[in-house]
Amino acid sequence: MICRSALFALVLVLGNVGGAAAQWTTAQVNAPRVQYRTFPSVAAGTAVSFHIYTPPQYDSQPERRFPVLYWLHGSNSTTTGISTVSNWFGSAMSRGDLPPMLVVFPNGWPNGMYCDAADGTRPVETVIMQELIPHVDATFRTIAERRGRILEGFSMGGYGTGRLSFKYSERFVAASMLGAGPVQLDFTQGPIGTNVPPATRQAIYEDVWNADPAIFFAASPWNLAQVNAQAILGRRLRLRIAVGESDAMLTPNAELHTHLMSLGIPHQWRTYPGVAHEPLLLMQAMGPANWEFYRGALAPCTADLTDVGDTGSGPDNQATVDDMIAFVNAFSDASGCPAPPPTPPAPPSTGLACNLADITDVGDTGAGPDAQLTVDDVIAFVNAFSDGC
Repeated sequence: MICRSALFALVLVLGNVGGAAAQWTTAQVNAPRVQYRTFPSVAAGTAVSFHIYTPPQYDSQPERRFPVLYWLHGSNSTTTGISTVSNWFGSAMSRGDLPPMLVVFPNGWPNGMYCDAADGTRPVETVIMQELIPHVDATFRTIAERRGRILEGFSMGGYGTGRLSFKYSERFVAASMLGAGPVQLDFTQGPIGTNVPPATRQAIYEDVWNADPAIFFAASPWNLAQVNAQAILGRRLRLRIAVGESDAMLTPNAELHTHLMSLGIPHQWRTYPGVAHEPLLLMQAMGPANWEFYRGALAPCTADLTDVGDTGSGPDNQATVDDMIAFVNAFSDASGCPAPPPTPPAPPSTGLACNLADITDVGDTGAGPDAQLTVDDVIAFVNAFSDGC
C-alpha cells in the first residue's frame, strides 16, 4: 500500500511535469503572414512551439532560399511582441529597407533566460540551438548556413542573444543586443530603476542557475565573450549593442561594451536619448542605421549577382564602374564572410583585383566597352576577389 505522503509527492511530481510540458507550447498569435508551428523535442520530451513570419516572396518565388532572423523575446511573456515585431520587419521588407527574410520567434519560456536550467529541468538553450534551428532549416527554404542567420533580442532576449552568439559564433553572421539584461555581474543586484520584485528575482536565480553565482557567471555574455574571444574575432561576428539612455539597463550595457573593447571584439555601441526600456521605441530611434546593420551582414553573401551593388547608373543586367565600387565597399565589409587564414608575406601579385588596379579594368572579360562592366565581368571579379585577396 502506498502511504499518503508518497502519493502526495507523486502527485506533485506529475503536476510539475505536466506544467513543464504546457510551458513548452504557447498560445497561437494571429498576425499577418505569421504561422504557429510545433515540433517534437527530444531534449524537452514534449512538443515545442514557435512562430515564424514569411515574406510574400516566400510564396511568389518558390525556388528561392531566404536568410533567417531569430528574434528572442523578453521576460514574462513569450508571445506579447510577436505581432508588433513581425509587422515592424514586414513593413521594412515591403519598403525595401530589408531584404526578404524569415523571422523566427522561439519559445524561451517567460523567464528561461535562454539557458539550460542548472537542474536539468528546462533545456531552453539546447532546444533552440540543437533542435529548433535544424528543424527550421529542414522545414523552410532557408539559407541554412552561418551567412544566412542573424540573432537578435530585447531585454532577456538581448541577454540571450549575447550569450548564444558568443558561444555559437559559428552559427550566426550577426547578433544584435537591444536593451539587454541581465548583463550585470551579480544577478541578485538588479540595476537601479528595474522593477523586478526581489522575490521574483530570487526565484529566477534559483530556477535557472541554482542560485549559484559561479553558474550565473559561467553562462553570462561577459564570460562567454572572454572565453570565446578568439573564435568571435576569427569569424568576424557582426555585433551591435543598443540601449536607451533612460533605460535602467544602460549602465550594465556600458560596462559590457567596455569589457568587449578590452577584449578587442569589434562591435557597434549605440545609445539613444529619451528612450526607456521599450523595444519599439528603441528600434524607431535607430532610424535608417538600423536597417543598414542587417543589410551589411547579409548583402555580400545573399545578393543575386545580377544586382550586386546596382547603383542604377546602367541598364538592367549591366554593371557600371559605380556599381563595382559599391560592390567592393559591400564585400569588404562582409563581416559574415570568414576571414582568410593568415599566410606568410608574398611578393606583390599582378592580379588586378588585389593590387589597387584601375577599377575600370577589374575583372574585365571584354564583354562590354571600356569603363562599363557586364555581369560576366562582375562574376570574374568575384572569383578573383575570393581567391586570396
